[in-house]
Amino acid sequence: MDVRALEPTPRPTDTALVHAWRGGDRHAGERLLVRHYDAVARLFAHKVREPNDLVQRTILACVEALPRYEGASSFRTFLLGIAYNVLRKHYRDHGFERETEELQLTRVEDHTPSPSRVLARQQERRRVQAALRRLPPQLQALLELHYWERLTIGALAESTGLPVGTIKSRMRRARQLLERELADDAR
Repeated sequence: MDVRALEPTPRPTDTALVHAWRGGDRHAGERLLVRHYDAVARLFAHKVREPNDLVQRTILACVEALPRYEGASSFRTFLLGIAYNVLRKHYRDHGFERETEELQLTRVEDHTPSPSRVLARQQERRRVQAALRRLPPQLQALLELHYWERLTIGALAESTGLPVGTIKSRMRRARQLLERELADDAR
């Protein structure tokens, strides 16, 4: 018996899946989109009433933009950039009206907290969520892409098509506004 047959098959990289998809392998495209679906869904989940519609628009836009993807950034950055632009268009088309649904930020807990700690975290989360909702949608999205999706400033610039300096100044402005909102809440 060959021991190598028992070893798990290595997971294909995003780059390999992109090349296969471009070569006509639709299954590779599906695997790639499924791999990053949660990140896209999280971006829309607490900003609009029907996030699935925007997720589907993002997937369609990704399929249409795939020939232009040069691989200079990760596919994930490319896809989240498309999602960000879909969100911007949605806000623009709807006069920047924001939904009033409660934010739903997910966290992976690595230990079981006490009931009082859970309550304190829930209260703090509600404070931050409320403060985030009061920020302009584009600034809110930039903060979330940076902190929750872990996109670097460079990746944000590339995915949004904005200069690095603009991203830095918008991030600084977003953090200042968030801090101000949190301070107002504390009073």
